[in-house]
Amino acid sequence: MSRRRNRPTSVINLNTGHGAHATNHPYPCRTPVLILDFGATSVLVTTSAGDLVTADDVAFARQLAREAHDFARSVERMFVGLANGRRVA
Repeated sequence: MSRRRNRPTSVINLNTGHGAHATNHPYPCRTPVLILDFGATSVLVTTSAGDLVTADDVAFARQLAREAHDFARSVERMFVGLANGRRVA
């Protein structure tokens, strides 16, 4: 997998909060589907083919797991020091 060299032409911002959740659906006869649900908007993350897993799919899944772990740690770090949902100076 290579790093993106071009700037994105569009950006979609999906905010977490009450009701947002992520669910993995491991199917016995096809590749898994990761669903990121933000209420009225859902994002489905799938492999490049419904019945095949490539080395690029594995590399992306590992990168996604690392970045999600780092995101969770960053959110948890910001949560420390909060009182009643507001940042403490």
